[in-house]
Amino acid sequence: MTEERAGAWTRTSRVISARPEELYAAFLDPTALIDWLPPAEMTGEIHEFDARVGGGYRMSLFYPPDERAFRGKTSDREDMVNVRFVELAPPRRIVAAVSFVTADPAFFGEMTMIATFEEVSGGTAVTLVCKNPPPGLRAEDNEAGSRLSLEQLARRFE
Repeated sequence: MTEERAGAWTRTSRVISARPEELYAAFLDPTALIDWLPPAEMTGEIHEFDARVGGGYRMSLFYPPDERAFRGKTSDREDMVNVRFVELAPPRRIVAAVSFVTADPAFFGEMTMIATFEEVSGGTAVTLVCKNPPPGLRAEDNEAGSRLSLEQLARRFE
């Protein structure tokens, strides 16, 4: 797994023992997303889902009741996001515009998330790039969340 931060973007990558087609599909299946995307002990709920360019989804991520270190961006225990698909290029690339549902100006704005799937020896390199995150989203938190999500995605294919 590799991670880097340069300016206003982060990059996290992991090789997963699966075909690009399988991994791409896991990003566009709402049931699969709920299983692997919420990092660590968080849980998720999909409110809407439309897997086409111009479509997207609205999802809530919920912090566990005993979480004390982090506060939600939408409410005390919730981060809600609106995701709009900008590009869908199966099975190689997904580009999405992501915005938090929040009253906190530190999390206003739209960031670009790019997922790529490259066949390599041993599986597929899945890379997540986040460009122009809102100023309140710390790079280390974004990288940690992305790393944990990719670990959970990998477990689906073990």
